[in-house]
Amino acid sequence: MSHRLGMCRMPSAQMRGQGLRNQRIHTHLMEMMLHLKQTIEKNLMHLTTRHLQQDLVLEEQRHSQAASEEEALLGRLIYQLVNLLQSGAVGGLGLQPSCPSLDVRRDVRGGQWAQSSRQPDWPVHQLSDLEATFVSQHLSSRGIDISALYHSSFQDYKIYQRDKYHEDKNTMGFINLGLSENKLCLDLMTERLSQSDMNYIEDDLLQYPDWRGQPFLREEVARFLTYYCKVPDQLDPENVVVLNGCSSVFSTLAMVLCDPGEAFLIPAPFYGGFAFSACLYSKVELILVHLDSEVTDANPHPFQLTVDKLEQALLEARLTGKKVRALILINPQNPLGDVYSRDSLQEYLEFAKRYHLHVIIDEIYMLSVFDEFITFHSVLSMESLPDPNRTHVIWGTSKDFGISGFRFGVLYTHNREVASAVSSFGYLHGISGIAQHKLCRLLQDREWIDKVYLPTYRSRLQIAHGYMTKKLEALGIPFLNRGSGLYIWMNLKMYLDPCTFEEELLLHRRFLDNKLILSRGRTYMCKEPGWFRITFADKPLLLKQAMHRFCQVLSEQKQDLIMKQLENAQRE
Repeated sequence: MSHRLGMCRMPSAQMRGQGLRNQRIHTHLMEMMLHLKQTIEKNLMHLTTRHLQQDLVLEEQRHSQAASEEEALLGRLIYQLVNLLQSGAVGGLGLQPSCPSLDVRRDVRGGQWAQSSRQPDWPVHQLSDLEATFVSQHLSSRGIDISALYHSSFQDYKIYQRDKYHEDKNTMGFINLGLSENKLCLDLMTERLSQSDMNYIEDDLLQYPDWRGQPFLREEVARFLTYYCKVPDQLDPENVVVLNGCSSVFSTLAMVLCDPGEAFLIPAPFYGGFAFSACLYSKVELILVHLDSEVTDANPHPFQLTVDKLEQALLEARLTGKKVRALILINPQNPLGDVYSRDSLQEYLEFAKRYHLHVIIDEIYMLSVFDEFITFHSVLSMESLPDPNRTHVIWGTSKDFGISGFRFGVLYTHNREVASAVSSFGYLHGISGIAQHKLCRLLQDREWIDKVYLPTYRSRLQIAHGYMTKKLEALGIPFLNRGSGLYIWMNLKMYLDPCTFEEELLLHRRFLDNKLILSRGRTYMCKEPGWFRITFADKPLLLKQAMHRFCQVLSEQKQDLIMKQLENAQRE
């Protein structure tokens, strides 16, 4: 199914779009029902435990906070279910649903997925007595939306944080291969960050910083990017803004480039954190450019992005009245692992200039290309950008250096007006002076980076990637064999019967039951069910344990599918 779904003169296409909408609603309902069931069971277990305690007063004090949180979560879940049911009923009549929950307020227009904000001409949703019973007495409607979005987006991550795998202390804990976190060189990084030049404190580092980032750090970032991005001319520190993470940079760019209800164009599948970041503050919609896995004459590579697809998606968005302000690109791509050629980048940037679009390009994996036959081309390396004032680059140290806990993200833009607007968010999203000093010293040490860190890092990426791909090949699982990033995009459709997002969710839950977290394709807005992303940037022992659980789950799933097929054959 392509993204050409929603032209008014195509009734059959509208029916397909409505079918996709209904499928999304059904998937949401199943996911929430499973979560609701687990939460209710946990709540009942706690209540039973409390009644068995001898000292009810002390037990009440100890459990009051947990019980309160569980009751609030139950309320949110039931509230969302009511909204989903209502949106499903309204959607069946072809009317605009008025559900206010960000998690479920999704619409398919022209094959595009969008998170909608309240518009003046939309009916304002009034809470029924039933819904009002479960809505928090302390949050605004906006607060309820944000809370629901957070809980739905990070449910698995919260479970993982409470019960992490540890090779000595907790061998039965959750192994998280769904999170793109680089743990391959923690030994090197720990050693480097422990050296004496890192342990420096002066008065200025203990005071409020420049909200754009301390001058010494911005100067070093400009030198670092000039060197590693192979920029023809030295980059200007005045065009650098640093905030606490790349998600903060993206979220603030959405705020300063868009008004609520305006949109970004983004190829899908894509990093799901962008959907969360785009909604949290700015209420920016994401118009999807769906990429196909099937190889055809018009699509010679799986999930290939072309200008034709961009133009078609943009046209359909404008026909529905959407104001598209920017194109989002990820290079190297997450979750596909593709690295764009220089020619492709030029075509995408020229497309954006032709339609007066900003381009936000995320290059956070730029040093994580480990295939020696692949060359990464930063957009900053281009001698002449088609529209420099509308081209904005994001980078950070979370992936390439494996220090996501530092919360460091960089914006480089030639547009001083944009840089100034984003800088104002340093008041809320700045980095501590001590951390800025350490980051500056790290980026300065080119000899260590070039001779020690990067050769070791890329070698370990190759080894870990090789181990994982051999396992997948032995299992007969198709995957994209790319030479960049920390993850592999794999196809588990053969384990789904039927191949639907509901079955994808059930397989995802089966992995969770075996204490293994993977990222399913729907979280990346992939239009085809069955795709999963698996991270390999971890220690060999953990990967071995993870693949043991992985194989066990697939074996059980395969047996169930065989039994299901036999039962269907007997009924026939």
